Amino acid sequence: MAKRLLLSFAHPDDESFGMGGTIARYVNEGVDVSLICATDGDVGTIPEDMQGQYDTIRELRLAELECASQKLGFSHVATFGYRDSGMMGSESNEDPKCLWYTWQHDPDHVVKQVVDVIRELKPQVVVTFNQYGGYGHPDHIAIQQATEKAFDLAGDPSYTASDKPPYQPQKLYYTGMPEMALRVMLFFMRLRGKDPRRMGVNKDIDFQAVVDNVEPIHARIDVSKYMDTWEEANACHRSQGGGLNSRFPRWLQKLFTSKQGYTRVRPSPNGSSSIEQDLFLGAKVDD
Repeated sequence: MAKRLLLSFAHPDDESFGMGGTIARYVNEGVDVSLICATDGDVGTIPEDMQGQYDTIRELRLAELECASQKLGFSHVATFGYRDSGMMGSESNEDPKCLWYTWQHDPDHVVKQVVDVIRELKPQVVVTFNQYGGYGHPDHIAIQQATEKAFDLAGDPSYTASDKPPYQPQKLYYTGMPEMALRVMLFFMRLRGKDPRRMGVNKDIDFQAVVDNVEPIHARIDVSKYMDTWEEANACHRSQGGGLNSRFPRWLQKLFTSKQGYTRVRPSPNGSSSIEQDLFLGAKVDD
């Protein structure tokens, strides 16, 4: 019986930072786990000591993605090749090659790309960002909205923009944010006199909004046995700060991150308070 899980994210590193433990667990259990990476990460900020290792930032970020993919064991990686967008209001978002620009001007094209992947790989379960895109990044929001639309259209025979046979996935989840950890971080930001509305290297991340947009958790996946693989995948993305978790003792990491949470979108939880321990719970798995 083949279980298939598709992750739909924006940048190289989203897969590892966001749900690396869950990926490692499902791959270890024999699930075919595949990834959509919509952009090439070519606008990411690179540490000075890593500059010059590759001809372009794009090459560096994709090499890091390949490293993480090998650590995690993806069955398939689909790259869409969009240029990175910046945070909301950035001049780079006016580049016609970037994902946010395309999503604003030709959303049907992005949706079709996701539908094509779903119809080809036939996942029972699909995971993408929450509605705020995690921390409000336009690329995250674009691929989240495209994925949710594609989830519904992939099984619709009347949707003919894709020439692949219709296939309907059964379950759609958003990646959950670790609310307790986020609130602890918010507390210490304020304690140190930091403005939580202006965080990050470029002071363009509204951390308060991240906390305010945390969504209900309907599934928690125990990844305590896969922390090492998760950290190895994170470390592949060194240009983006990967590997920093190793600075914290493992007991502290397990306290905050040993169970990764997810918000179930399809089928609707309908007010159910029960917490799933498996994203495939209730899914029909074909031969």
